[in-house]
Amino acid sequence: MKARVKWVEDMTFLAASASGHAVVMDSAPELGGSNLGPRPMEMVLMGAGGCTAIDVVHILKKGRHAVSGCAVELDAQRAEVDPKVFTRIHFHFTVRGKELKPDAVERAIKLSAEKYCSASIMLAKTAELTHDFEIIEE
Repeated sequence: MKARVKWVEDMTFLAASASGHAVVMDSAPELGGSNLGPRPMEMVLMGAGGCTAIDVVHILKKGRHAVSGCAVELDAQRAEVDPKVFTRIHFHFTVRGKELKPDAVERAIKLSAEKYCSASIMLAKTAELTHDFEIIEE
């Protein structure tokens, strides 16, 4: 896997993936940024959310569960001194579907957290990860 990050101006950078997608990253105005995009650590947190959400949907679909939606809200804390790594991240899943069983959703989240989601498994090296979920019947 490859990526390229190029300085644009001030503290604005353009990140491009090998798959052809790009995103602007910026720093806070107090650090010379223009607030034109997410901070790099926000990207890390969003990446972990995307990684685990993809896993959960894939696992539920593979198990032939009638999943129709999945969102994950992440609440993270960082260390107060450099390096300001994540020290705690809570993942709250909202899963929508028809007749979804709580044990199936819980299993999908656990498999993602312990086996499949590379991003959250890496983050677990410095952060305490916790998970919960709610199911919305459709």
